[in-house]
Amino acid sequence: MTVAARSFLAYCRPGFEGECAQELAAHDSILATGGFARSQRSSGYVEFVLPDAEAAKRFAEAVHWRELAFARQLLRVKARIDGLPREDRLAVLMPAIRAGGRRYRDAWIESPDNDAARELAGLCRSLNNALIAALKREGLIDPQSPWRLHVCLTDAQTAFVADADIAKTSAWPGGIPRLRFPSAAPSRSTLKLEEALLTLLDADERERWLKPGMSGVDLGAAPGGWTWQLVRRAIRVTAVDNGPMDQALIDSGMVIHLREDGFRYRPPNPVDWLVCDMVEQPRRVAARMAEWLAGGWCRFAIFNLKLPMKKRYDEVQLCRDTVEQAVAAAGRHVEWRARQLYHDREEITVFSRLH
Repeated sequence: MTVAARSFLAYCRPGFEGECAQELAAHDSILATGGFARSQRSSGYVEFVLPDAEAAKRFAEAVHWRELAFARQLLRVKARIDGLPREDRLAVLMPAIRAGGRRYRDAWIESPDNDAARELAGLCRSLNNALIAALKREGLIDPQSPWRLHVCLTDAQTAFVADADIAKTSAWPGGIPRLRFPSAAPSRSTLKLEEALLTLLDADERERWLKPGMSGVDLGAAPGGWTWQLVRRAIRVTAVDNGPMDQALIDSGMVIHLREDGFRYRPPNPVDWLVCDMVEQPRRVAARMAEWLAGGWCRFAIFNLKLPMKKRYDEVQLCRDTVEQAVAAAGRHVEWRARQLYHDREEITVFSRLH
């Protein structure tokens, strides 16, 4: 067993380990905590190592999962264990878990989102059941605890033992909400907006900011996957796209379809929501979102930025600056939350709202 109480484990989309590492390093640079990243291409995770326990404590207090775009989950590592025996993995895992000195509300055994680790799904399920039973026997399960235990198997013999403050971390194993495609939706892109609403807003925000009778605009709407998510929440939508919309959405009476260019359309009156999933250069989309937000044409916005092949982290920062600077110049303030969703590919999804 290797004690690693000064490192953090971030899950990410395979192929985006570099961007995830850059993002963690950027936070580390601001804090001057002197950390560095360990990662392997397409592994689906990054380990970020701090020089000592004090630096790790500062990093944990300052860097939260919700502030990260490329990390699906951020966990504080307690130990890394190599050479797990196939015949009795718990015999090796339990001493490391006991050494953490905590009781847990729950425990998850999971693996990163990569092709090799996905083959461990069956092992994770069976081992998880055995782990929960062992924790209960030893009195280490407490329904009131704010902590959740995580064991990440990167292969059948290697595990990271970590924990998470439940209030500050993703509520889904691996950081991935498992969503079912609704048969009534006109396209699978609907899952992006559903996941965005689940991960970028909390339950209270969804209740307050997604009320029946609100108004919305969907730029680049056809065939209506994102429009469908708003309509199912009884929000009236102006769908802007030169392409055809799903007829069932039109027949709902909740949608007005305008065959116009999403980069030219301006609403006659401000709306509550703007959503946008147009296939276009991210800088151009960011500039368009900045125009809407700076002009006060919407209160809330969710939009996708299709990222280039290189310098993707830098592109995200440039797009963020574009939005924030334009809104500030208009005498307003905008909030920015971004995440590379499970249902995204070479893109991130952003939620912004005017204050």
